[in-house]
Amino acid sequence: MIDISKLENVAPEYNLRDLLAAGCHFGHEASKWHPNMADWIYSKQDGIHIFDLEKTAAQLTIAYNYFYYLGKEGKSVIFVGTKRQAREIVKEKTQESGVHWIVSRWLGGLLTNWQQVSKSLRKMIEIEEGLKGDKYKMYTKFEQNQLEKEAGRYARFFDGLRELKELPSALFVIDPKKEQIAMTEAEMVGVDVVALVDTNTNPKSVDLIIPANDDGRGSIEFIVDQLIQAYANGRAAKTSGKKTVEVKKIKVKVEVKKIKVKTKEKKKTELKKKKTETKGL
Repeated sequence: MIDISKLENVAPEYNLRDLLAAGCHFGHEASKWHPNMADWIYSKQDGIHIFDLEKTAAQLTIAYNYFYYLGKEGKSVIFVGTKRQAREIVKEKTQESGVHWIVSRWLGGLLTNWQQVSKSLRKMIEIEEGLKGDKYKMYTKFEQNQLEKEAGRYARFFDGLRELKELPSALFVIDPKKEQIAMTEAEMVGVDVVALVDTNTNPKSVDLIIPANDDGRGSIEFIVDQLIQAYANGRAAKTSGKKTVEVKKIKVKVEVKKIKVKTKEKKKTELKKKKTETKGL
């Protein structure tokens, strides 16, 4: 991962009451905690661990700035949320913003065998376009049904990756404990992992931790919203940034022309003065 201390700070200032209202503070039962999460825990109430929301807000700020950077640099990211509580939220939010997503099941080899996966992606799109057009018009009804089933099998795994052309730069994972295969593959190929991590999970393989409730709908939705907004803002900044550069170049050219004109006028004035002085002599 890049040096996060050098990231542009564009994140909003998070109000802890908003995190509290979203239910981000609830951890798991204290009896199920993982010791490596001790630094992120504030207290224990009624047998439930409570997150330190100041630290959660600080980590979310870093994650926001990182996703803004990814969007601005035109880098791709995949949101992974296959647990029941996260599927609907991840799919809905990412589809609205055009971000890649996986909500059914992580297909083993998606990162480590990307070359084959990219072929399957192209095959899925080819079949779908062929069924919509006239490519398979001469096929029997049975053959067309078989193609539809094949496209459906591909779509189960790759529906949210249609526009993915290369390995992603980062994954956002909800509950890394559940997504062990994705975590292992990301580590093997060097893809950064930002994760929503609860108190019952070992965060060792996570590059950037967002310590918060990974079961509550409100908590998941709040975090996902923030990161998608950051990525979208980064992409918008990339576009507007190009226009700004062009305007600056035009201004510089105009200023240079003005300077040249002034210089010529000064030379003419000086010549006139010299001629007048010569006549006087």
